[in-house]
Amino acid sequence: MDTSTARRAVPGYAASARGRMSRLNMGMQLAVLVPMGTLLIVFDSRSWWEAGVLVVGVAAAVVAVVRWAKDDVLAHAVPLLATCAAVWLFGVLVSGSTTAFYSITVVGPLIVPELPRRRVAAAVALVAFVAAGGAARLLVTSENRGGTAFEYVLVPTVVVIVVLGFMFANRAFYRVLAELDEAREHEAELAVARERIRFASELHDIQGHTLHVVKLKTALAEKLVRRDAGRAEEELREIHDLVGDTIRQTKELAYAQRRLNLVGELENAKNLFEAAGIRVRIIREAPVHGRAGELLGQVLRETTTNILRHAQAGQVRITLAENGITIVNDGARGDGPPELRGLSTLRERLAGEGGELTVSQTGGEFVTAAVFPAGEAR
Repeated sequence: MDTSTARRAVPGYAASARGRMSRLNMGMQLAVLVPMGTLLIVFDSRSWWEAGVLVVGVAAAVVAVVRWAKDDVLAHAVPLLATCAAVWLFGVLVSGSTTAFYSITVVGPLIVPELPRRRVAAAVALVAFVAAGGAARLLVTSENRGGTAFEYVLVPTVVVIVVLGFMFANRAFYRVLAELDEAREHEAELAVARERIRFASELHDIQGHTLHVVKLKTALAEKLVRRDAGRAEEELREIHDLVGDTIRQTKELAYAQRRLNLVGELENAKNLFEAAGIRVRIIREAPVHGRAGELLGQVLRETTTNILRHAQAGQVRITLAENGITIVNDGARGDGPPELRGLSTLRERLAGEGGELTVSQTGGEFVTAAVFPAGEAR
């Protein structure tokens, strides 16, 4: 499993997590922004052309929300801000609209926290512009100055400050989310490293001892070849058998067919999942017996590898019965279970032992289940 696979295996991987949260935020904001903007236009417009100007402001706000969700709002910052600022000044100086500040209090707070630097200065400038624009109403009207200041200065200024505070907090949340995802990515890479070490350790166990014995027996056969040809021939046959057995075990290890200890595989799977940031729940309904434990250990190892490589799981549930195991993860993707070559091989091996391996997908859950009939594989 390489690093890129490990990154795909981590639930909540930074870019995808940010994307999902942004889309959720976009939906929530549009669900409020569009109906509210429509109501303000309907009740605050006194003519069709005033309504047209306010519609432009609401449209700019909608565009800003969509571009913000796609992480490119800064590329459109200047035209969006200019449009909303013009709508606000139009409402203050021309139409007398008390709600023309609506669009700028949406667009400004979306843009300012995304600036690469001088965000605080930009926030202060935005608040000052909204307040100064509203105060300009006092220059063109002789109406109740206290009421005018309240409607055109105080209310818009308070609204933009509150929304700015919310968006800065929102940005801080995304930063924490990104840091958490980065940490989980490192944990997944660590899980890959541990899996490689485990594989290397098993390979060493298989081949290291064999090579050492072969070396000793070869030296012995070399000494016996002249003194005791029969004994030397016997040693050479043992070397041949030993090498053949080692080749077989190496192939079994490479294809996840080596006899495994289910208890050890449970611990290994638990450590790998937890290192990758995946919650694990193990349910032991009954002890697993005999040959079933060895085969179910192979199923667990292969399924663990598949989850880490192909799924985006947040939780895994492993249930052990006397003659079966069920592994459920919530990281299923697509319309159906993927074709996994390792599990296909194991399905054939279990069928040869009288067992059955099934994979299925229901909603967002992927289920791998292996079972032997009662009394089989003991």
